[in-house]
Amino acid sequence: MASQPVTTRIVLASRPSGKPVAANFRLERETVRDLAEGEVLLKTLYLSLDPYMRGRMDDAKSYAKPVEIGGVMEGGTVAQVARSRNTAFKAGDMVLSHSGWQSYAISDGTGLQKLDPETAPITTALGILGMPGFTAYAGLRNIGKPKAGETLVVAAASGAVGSAVGQIAKIYGARVVGIAGGSKKCDHLRQELGFDVAIDHYASDFPAQLAAACPNGIDVYFENVGGQVWSAVFPLLNDFARIPVCGLIAHYNETSSVSSGRDQLPAVMRAILRKSLTIRGFIQREFADQRPDFYQQAAAWISEGRLKYKEDIVDGLENAPEAFLGLLEGKNFGKLIVRVAP
Repeated sequence: MASQPVTTRIVLASRPSGKPVAANFRLERETVRDLAEGEVLLKTLYLSLDPYMRGRMDDAKSYAKPVEIGGVMEGGTVAQVARSRNTAFKAGDMVLSHSGWQSYAISDGTGLQKLDPETAPITTALGILGMPGFTAYAGLRNIGKPKAGETLVVAAASGAVGSAVGQIAKIYGARVVGIAGGSKKCDHLRQELGFDVAIDHYASDFPAQLAAACPNGIDVYFENVGGQVWSAVFPLLNDFARIPVCGLIAHYNETSSVSSGRDQLPAVMRAILRKSLTIRGFIQREFADQRPDFYQQAAAWISEGRLKYKEDIVDGLENAPEAFLGLLEGKNFGKLIVRVAP
């Protein structure tokens, strides 16, 4: 009988107070137990790193349970079935799973989705053809609803969600303004992805540049960031503007005691009333019934060259914490993925 493999895993060592640090994570190794009937052993090939993971590190009420202290950090993965005692899977099958930050995991098969490497590169299941791509599609289809000729602005536009938002909005006929950090990312948005305008949020005159780029105001704002970007967008919102709220990464490290100064809620509420704004937070899974439509349309758009993607791949599970901390500061360029095994 083959010897049991040793899994490397990264667990939550402590909850962060404000900005996470390397000490909040701990690397452990453990021999994998024998499989029970109906189980499969998954060898993780790729791990997705996403901003939502920051929220799982806090012990706070949310739409999902937090990671327990000592628990494996959660995350989407592409894995290969290494051994199987489940008749639905055989050794060698490629699957989309949610086994987290570990090199091996045991599953009873629930939630596993088989992948065909001949159809698309398997990493796309974590990005453009996975949760980030579907998030962009669902937020636009159900909340943003961009129309031909309207102006759409998207924050974190070079990221996995934001880049898809801008390209899909262009397919719908909107004029797209992307906001990203740094000239390299902005050049990519314009030259490679076809955005009409790209603005560097680090620029000292960022609000003025945004206003100049939106002479007719903003009809759809896809919110991924909050903070100073929201402050620049807010006065430019048109009557009946739609704001899908996907993320607020500028605020993820704030503690409950942090105050950003003057209370802006009254001004926002007045604008919601006066301009008939639609501001709606969403989690992509609430639109799960639309995934088949997304897969069909996105695959066609990719084959036509209308939907492009960029991946930022980091080698080694041990480097996941550093890469994740960089993600929270906008250091990644494209969909951030950790290559766990060759």
